[in-house]
Amino acid sequence: MAEAAVDIVTDDAAGETTRRCLVTGAIKPKTEMLRFVVGPGSQLVPDLAGRLPGRGLWLTARRDIVEEAVAKRLFARAAKGPVVVEPGLEDRVEGLLVRRCMELLGLARRAGLAVAGFVKVKAVLAAGEAGVLVAATDGAEDGRGKLAALVPNAVLVACLDASELAAAFGREHAVHAALKPGKLADLFVVEARRLAGFRSGATVEMPLVGSQG
Repeated sequence: MAEAAVDIVTDDAAGETTRRCLVTGAIKPKTEMLRFVVGPGSQLVPDLAGRLPGRGLWLTARRDIVEEAVAKRLFARAAKGPVVVEPGLEDRVEGLLVRRCMELLGLARRAGLAVAGFVKVKAVLAAGEAGVLVAATDGAEDGRGKLAALVPNAVLVACLDASELAAAFGREHAVHAALKPGKLADLFVVEARRLAGFRSGATVEMPLVGSQG
Protein backbone atom coordinates (compact mmCIF):
# COMPACT_ATOMS: atom_id res chain seq x y z
CA MET A 1 0.00 0.00 0.00
CA ALA A 2 2.83 2.44 0.74
CA GLU A 3 4.37 2.10 -2.71
CA ALA A 4 0.97 2.52 -4.33
CA ALA A 5 0.55 5.86 -2.59
CA VAL A 6 3.57 7.45 -4.27
CA ASP A 7 2.85 9.35 -7.50
CA ILE A 8 0.64 6.68 -9.02
CA VAL A 9 -0.76 8.11 -12.27
CA THR A 10 -3.97 6.67 -13.63
CA ASP A 11 -7.00 8.02 -15.45
CA ASP A 12 -10.57 7.45 -14.37
CA ALA A 13 -13.59 7.05 -16.63
CA ALA A 14 -13.97 10.84 -16.91
CA GLY A 15 -10.37 11.23 -18.05
CA GLU A 16 -9.13 12.80 -14.79
CA THR A 17 -5.68 12.01 -13.46
CA THR A 18 -5.96 10.21 -10.14
CA ARG A 19 -3.80 9.36 -7.14
CA ARG A 20 -4.02 6.85 -4.29
CA CYS A 21 -4.31 8.14 -0.72
CA LEU A 22 -1.59 6.62 1.46
CA VAL A 23 -3.97 6.53 4.45
CA THR A 24 -7.19 5.12 3.01
CA GLY A 25 -5.92 3.53 -0.20
CA ALA A 26 -8.77 5.24 -2.07
CA ILE A 27 -8.05 6.38 -5.62
CA LYS A 28 -9.36 9.88 -6.27
CA PRO A 29 -8.86 12.77 -8.73
CA LYS A 30 -5.82 14.92 -7.98
CA THR A 31 -8.16 17.87 -7.43
CA GLU A 32 -9.49 16.17 -4.28
CA MET A 33 -6.07 15.39 -2.83
CA LEU A 34 -2.96 16.97 -1.38
CA ARG A 35 0.60 16.34 -2.52
CA PHE A 36 3.59 16.31 -0.20
CA VAL A 37 7.25 15.87 -1.04
CA VAL A 38 10.36 15.21 1.03
CA GLY A 39 12.63 18.23 0.72
CA PRO A 40 16.15 19.10 1.93
CA GLY A 41 16.98 17.74 5.36
CA SER A 42 14.23 15.11 4.97
CA GLN A 43 11.67 17.84 5.74
CA LEU A 44 8.11 17.11 4.64
CA VAL A 45 6.83 19.93 2.41
CA PRO A 46 3.20 20.48 1.37
CA ASP A 47 3.10 20.92 -2.40
CA LEU A 48 -0.45 22.09 -2.97
CA ALA A 49 0.28 23.33 -6.49
CA GLY A 50 1.82 19.98 -7.41
CA ARG A 51 4.94 21.51 -8.94
CA LEU A 52 7.82 20.67 -6.64
CA PRO A 53 10.35 18.06 -7.76
CA GLY A 54 10.44 14.70 -6.05
CA ARG A 55 8.16 11.75 -5.56
CA GLY A 56 4.75 12.78 -4.36
CA LEU A 57 3.07 11.47 -1.22
CA TRP A 58 -0.67 11.91 -1.62
CA LEU A 59 -3.45 12.30 0.92
CA THR A 60 -7.17 12.89 0.67
CA ALA A 61 -7.79 16.57 1.45
CA ARG A 62 -9.15 16.19 4.98
CA ARG A 63 -7.82 17.27 8.34
CA ASP A 64 -8.36 13.88 9.97
CA ILE A 65 -6.52 12.14 7.14
CA VAL A 66 -3.46 14.36 7.58
CA GLU A 67 -3.56 13.81 11.33
CA GLU A 68 -3.72 10.04 10.86
CA ALA A 69 -0.84 10.04 8.39
CA VAL A 70 1.31 11.90 10.91
CA ALA A 71 0.27 9.78 13.88
CA LYS A 72 1.01 6.50 12.06
CA ARG A 73 4.25 7.80 10.49
CA LEU A 74 2.95 6.90 7.06
CA PHE A 75 5.03 9.53 5.26
CA ALA A 76 8.26 7.82 6.29
CA ARG A 77 6.87 4.41 5.45
CA ALA A 78 5.82 5.53 1.96
CA ALA A 79 9.08 7.39 1.34
CA LYS A 80 11.09 4.43 2.65
CA GLY A 81 13.28 6.71 4.70
CA PRO A 82 13.33 9.31 7.47
CA VAL A 83 10.84 12.17 7.15
CA VAL A 84 10.73 15.20 9.43
CA VAL A 85 7.15 16.38 9.96
CA GLU A 86 6.65 19.76 11.61
CA PRO A 87 4.13 20.01 14.47
CA GLY A 88 0.71 21.23 13.44
CA LEU A 89 1.01 20.12 9.81
CA GLU A 90 -2.77 20.10 9.39
CA ASP A 91 -2.99 23.74 10.52
CA ARG A 92 -0.25 24.74 8.11
CA VAL A 93 -2.07 23.04 5.24
CA GLU A 94 -5.28 24.82 6.18
CA GLY A 95 -3.47 28.15 6.18
CA LEU A 96 -1.96 27.48 2.77
CA LEU A 97 -5.36 26.57 1.36
CA VAL A 98 -6.88 29.74 2.80
CA ARG A 99 -4.18 31.78 1.12
CA ARG A 100 -4.74 30.05 -2.20
CA CYS A 101 -8.47 30.76 -2.05
CA MET A 102 -7.88 34.41 -1.17
CA GLU A 103 -5.31 34.82 -3.93
CA LEU A 104 -7.69 33.39 -6.53
CA LEU A 105 -10.45 35.75 -5.41
CA GLY A 106 -8.01 38.65 -5.65
CA LEU A 107 -7.01 37.65 -9.17
CA ALA A 108 -10.65 37.37 -10.21
CA ARG A 109 -11.42 40.78 -8.71
CA ARG A 110 -8.54 42.46 -10.54
CA ALA A 111 -9.62 40.82 -13.78
CA GLY A 112 -13.15 42.14 -13.37
CA LEU A 113 -14.51 38.64 -12.87
CA ALA A 114 -15.57 38.91 -9.22
CA VAL A 115 -17.50 41.37 -7.06
CA ALA A 116 -18.22 41.63 -3.34
CA GLY A 117 -21.03 43.23 -1.36
CA PHE A 118 -24.68 42.23 -1.17
CA VAL A 119 -25.97 44.81 -3.68
CA LYS A 120 -23.30 44.14 -6.31
CA VAL A 121 -23.56 40.40 -5.88
CA LYS A 122 -27.34 40.49 -6.18
CA ALA A 123 -27.06 42.47 -9.43
CA VAL A 124 -24.60 40.00 -10.92
CA LEU A 125 -26.75 37.05 -9.90
CA ALA A 126 -29.92 38.61 -11.23
CA ALA A 127 -28.19 39.19 -14.57
CA GLY A 128 -27.28 35.52 -14.76
CA GLU A 129 -23.55 36.31 -14.85
CA ALA A 130 -22.42 34.32 -11.81
CA GLY A 131 -21.05 30.81 -11.73
CA VAL A 132 -19.97 30.79 -8.08
CA LEU A 133 -21.64 32.43 -5.09
CA VAL A 134 -19.34 32.94 -2.11
CA ALA A 135 -20.67 33.48 1.41
CA ALA A 136 -18.70 34.10 4.59
CA THR A 137 -18.86 31.18 7.00
CA ASP A 138 -19.79 33.58 9.80
CA GLY A 139 -22.36 35.50 7.75
CA ALA A 140 -26.11 35.43 8.26
CA GLU A 141 -27.92 32.43 6.82
CA ASP A 142 -30.90 34.48 5.61
CA GLY A 143 -28.77 36.69 3.35
CA ARG A 144 -27.03 33.66 1.90
CA GLY A 145 -30.36 31.98 1.26
CA LYS A 146 -31.83 34.99 -0.53
CA LEU A 147 -28.90 35.18 -2.91
CA ALA A 148 -28.70 31.44 -3.47
CA ALA A 149 -32.36 31.42 -4.49
CA LEU A 150 -31.46 33.65 -7.44
CA VAL A 151 -28.96 31.16 -8.86
CA PRO A 152 -29.95 27.53 -8.24
CA ASN A 153 -27.46 26.43 -10.91
CA ALA A 154 -24.44 28.16 -9.36
CA VAL A 155 -21.90 26.66 -6.99
CA LEU A 156 -22.40 27.89 -3.43
CA VAL A 157 -19.14 28.18 -1.48
CA ALA A 158 -18.75 28.98 2.22
CA CYS A 159 -15.15 28.35 3.23
CA LEU A 160 -13.71 31.75 4.25
CA ASP A 161 -14.82 33.94 7.14
CA ALA A 162 -15.83 37.56 6.69
CA SER A 163 -12.41 38.97 7.55
CA GLU A 164 -10.67 36.69 5.02
CA LEU A 165 -13.23 37.45 2.34
CA ALA A 166 -12.86 41.18 2.96
CA ALA A 167 -9.07 40.98 2.75
CA ALA A 168 -9.29 39.15 -0.56
CA PHE A 169 -11.30 42.04 -2.01
CA GLY A 170 -9.35 44.82 -0.30
CA ARG A 171 -12.40 45.86 1.72
CA GLU A 172 -13.09 46.48 5.38
CA HIS A 173 -16.11 44.20 5.31
CA ALA A 174 -17.42 41.49 2.98
CA VAL A 175 -19.92 38.74 3.56
CA HIS A 176 -20.95 37.91 -0.01
CA ALA A 177 -19.11 37.64 -3.31
CA ALA A 178 -19.75 36.26 -6.77
CA LEU A 179 -17.46 34.99 -9.51
CA LYS A 180 -18.25 34.85 -13.20
CA PRO A 181 -17.83 31.43 -14.85
CA GLY A 182 -14.36 30.63 -16.14
CA LYS A 183 -10.99 29.18 -15.27
CA LEU A 184 -10.46 31.25 -12.11
CA ALA A 185 -13.89 30.31 -10.80
CA ASP A 186 -13.18 26.63 -11.49
CA LEU A 187 -9.81 26.82 -9.73
CA PHE A 188 -11.39 28.59 -6.76
CA VAL A 189 -13.99 25.83 -6.38
CA VAL A 190 -11.25 23.18 -6.42
CA GLU A 191 -9.32 24.93 -3.65
CA ALA A 192 -12.49 25.66 -1.67
CA ARG A 193 -13.44 21.99 -1.73
CA ARG A 194 -10.03 21.03 -0.42
CA LEU A 195 -10.23 23.71 2.28
CA ALA A 196 -13.68 22.49 3.32
CA GLY A 197 -12.01 19.26 4.42
CA PHE A 198 -10.11 21.22 7.07
CA ARG A 199 -12.74 23.63 8.42
CA SER A 200 -15.75 22.78 10.50
CA GLY A 201 -18.84 24.36 8.98
CA ALA A 202 -17.21 25.05 5.62
CA THR A 203 -19.26 23.81 2.64
CA VAL A 204 -19.17 23.68 -1.13
CA GLU A 205 -22.58 22.91 -2.62
CA MET A 206 -22.44 21.82 -6.24
CA PRO A 207 -25.56 22.34 -8.37
CA LEU A 208 -27.54 19.33 -9.45
CA VAL A 209 -26.90 18.46 -13.08
CA GLY A 210 -29.86 19.59 -15.14
CA SER A 211 -31.44 21.51 -12.24
CA GLN A 212 -33.85 24.16 -13.27
CA GLY A 213 -34.13 27.62 -11.83
